[in-house]
Amino acid sequence: MSTTTAIPTTTAAAPGHRAVSNQVVLFLLWAAFFGCYAWVSLSRYAGYGTMSFDLGIFEQVVRSYAEGRAPVADLLGPGFVIFGDHFSPVLVLLAPLYYLFPSAQTLLVAQAALFALSVVPVTRAATRLLGGTRGWTVGIAYGLSWGVQRAVDFDFHEICFAVPLIAFALEAMLAQQWWRALALTAPLVLVKDDLALTAAAIALVLAWCARHDKRFARVAVASAVLFGVIWVCVTLLVIPSFSPTGAYRYWDKIAGDTPFPASLLEGMGEKFSTALWILVPTTGLIAFRSPVLLAILPTLGWRFASVEEHYWSTDWHYNAVLMPIVTLAMVDAIARLRETHPSWLRGYASHLPGLVLAAAVALSVMLPIGQLTKSNDERFEQDPVAAEAVLGQIPDGATVLANSPTIAHLTDRCRVFFPGNTEGLVPDYIAVYEPDKTAEEMRDYAKEYGGASYYILSENEGFWALRRDS
Repeated sequence: MSTTTAIPTTTAAAPGHRAVSNQVVLFLLWAAFFGCYAWVSLSRYAGYGTMSFDLGIFEQVVRSYAEGRAPVADLLGPGFVIFGDHFSPVLVLLAPLYYLFPSAQTLLVAQAALFALSVVPVTRAATRLLGGTRGWTVGIAYGLSWGVQRAVDFDFHEICFAVPLIAFALEAMLAQQWWRALALTAPLVLVKDDLALTAAAIALVLAWCARHDKRFARVAVASAVLFGVIWVCVTLLVIPSFSPTGAYRYWDKIAGDTPFPASLLEGMGEKFSTALWILVPTTGLIAFRSPVLLAILPTLGWRFASVEEHYWSTDWHYNAVLMPIVTLAMVDAIARLRETHPSWLRGYASHLPGLVLAAAVALSVMLPIGQLTKSNDERFEQDPVAAEAVLGQIPDGATVLANSPTIAHLTDRCRVFFPGNTEGLVPDYIAVYEPDKTAEEMRDYAKEYGGASYYILSENEGFWALRRDS
């Protein structure tokens, strides 16, 4: 009797134990990448190595939400409502966290957690379709992917919400959970205006993959149309209504001196190189065998159609939303190749997860995670001690003109503006990092951007604090 009852008990418990074990490993994987991503971002912040004013812009927006105000980003102009630049209401979700911990570092930690969260559905989909070893290999390779690392290194951007949404949606798609996939796709329209087109593309891929389910396919196509309509309304009506110019300023980045579609031919070398970076080290080109890959077209389309050269490159944050797409397209392609394909191709596909991980590890030597082996002094030229001494001269609540290395260290306690965007408003203070300027040059600098006479409060290792003459 005891033997008879022991067997089914053990057999029934095994899947449960495996599920618990998998959940623990997934949590550890999330925690490991969360730690790495947070370390990259926070060390750059601590080293005063901020690359642009974006972190300051987003902190101003989230701070506005946390204080119950309209989402204003003074760095884009005094009183500039962020909806006049991009439609990203998802940022309101960070307001409670920022209310408790009012600092730019809060945004960086939240971003690290969200990027790391995307590793979970990617790994889970890969293990389900490819087996444990290959699945975990793919998950680690994705977490180390250059597109995600570049985004983490670029301080903060709202696309950190899109990356896990896309990953979860595509995981559901590969599990043939069509309705769940469509539901997870819909919130992309609240993350950033251009992502409505990505949502439309995913909905169309869903309609194709689930074409046997006529009812769902019709709903998916209708959803794609709806997402497209939302994009049109946001770019032609919502954003212009908040913009001081009454227009969606990003149209100018496509309609430059070279009209579309001729603009696609500009920078073809860099565009082709970026496309190869997106598809070769991350998928070994096998992603072309999956319809999931079609979801990258809207993002690549607007980037490569633009006349802005920095949209074409592998730098910044622009490739992060593509990483879960190409990785899960590769997973889908490998799973498809198990049936009725040449043996050499099946062999190549079976070894691809290991090859992709090897490429990710090798590239990481040159990427932000690999650079964590160096001290902040080696990574950044700025002196944090000197910066803190100088910025400490700026009182809370002051109006300040600042540049990229100093902005995010002031936006939690001051009203901060960017050179050239003050629109006639004269700030009380100037706090900048200008290591190559003399005192006389700084006074001229202050007149050029502040529009008034300033005297020098403090200078240390290239950091300057100036006070406006009363």
